[in-house]
Amino acid sequence: MGAGSRRKGAFGGFHHLDQGYRHLQMFAVVTMHGPMESGTPHRPDLALLDLLRAYAHDCLHYGSRRRYISVGGKPARTQYGINFRRPSGQPYSGADPQGSPHTRNLGIVMEGACDREARRITRETAIRAGIAAPDDALGRLAFRDMTGALSDEDVTAEPAEAHEGEAAGYVERLRRYETGVNRRYAYFLTEFAPGEEEDLHDLLLAAVISGDTRGLSAWLDARHGPGTFAGVFLSGAYFEPAALDLSA
Repeated sequence: MGAGSRRKGAFGGFHHLDQGYRHLQMFAVVTMHGPMESGTPHRPDLALLDLLRAYAHDCLHYGSRRRYISVGGKPARTQYGINFRRPSGQPYSGADPQGSPHTRNLGIVMEGACDREARRITRETAIRAGIAAPDDALGRLAFRDMTGALSDEDVTAEPAEAHEGEAAGYVERLRRYETGVNRRYAYFLTEFAPGEEEDLHDLLLAAVISGDTRGLSAWLDARHGPGTFAGVFLSGAYFEPAALDLSA
């Protein structure tokens, strides 16, 4: 867990620019939430919740089903969770339109499912440990993000002077992630499982880990008709002929 930084104003956490999926077996490289100019957390309670959210989130990704095949003697990944890719590289689902409130992209759905579960784990831990939202605006925003309790007001722009330096960038990335991933995923659950959102979420998460879409597909078909999974996510370009190199 990265704690200290020599960079003035360094601000770490789940939405740090350089944080990513860097888990190797049981080791992890993550940044400490909050100011990083000291070797100890400025707010240990928030740092703990942020670390738990990040670790749970990444472990779900790490445990997602992967399938590889040999193409010309080299490994090619054709499945990751419930997302698929042809050996030639065509993805199963296409990108969402810029600024769309909904999603038809399996990458967004999988990311949203993993983060929804990680935030649920973090929220339950905060309740058990008696950790409450801080009074200041930045701490309160971070706490609500970690526990999945962001309001509409939380994700609207504030005056520039409300946050400064890297903290301002952190807040901006937090909001982009909320609107681009978590809210799109929540919209998807409401769209396809009104009143049964948690049931669909549990099915999605189980399918991501196992790589088996049969239970998920049957559940969707029972409510929306045959072939719902492919109808929702399959891109028209998935089965387009791939470019061949005939120069040889």
